[in-house]
Amino acid sequence: MPKKVKQGTVVSDKMDKTVVVQVAEHKAHKKYKKAMIFTKNYKVHDENNTSKVGDVVSIVESRPISSSVRFTLDKVIEEAK
Repeated sequence: MPKKVKQGTVVSDKMDKTVVVQVAEHKAHKKYKKAMIFTKNYKVHDENNTSKVGDVVSIVESRPISSSVRFTLDKVIEEAK
């Protein structure tokens, strides 16, 4: 089964080797079919502490690293201004 790849924005880098990435998905509302934006936060393992708040990053599904960390940082797509 292929690993999930998502793209999002770093919203917190306070933890050591872990960042919080907010991923936005455009989906239709189940009942009203209106296009809506649903956001979800993922805790992501960042081995070298390379990403900062505001960076656009790509994350990849991985084995469980801790109780809440299930993704690893793939690459930084765009750095914060």
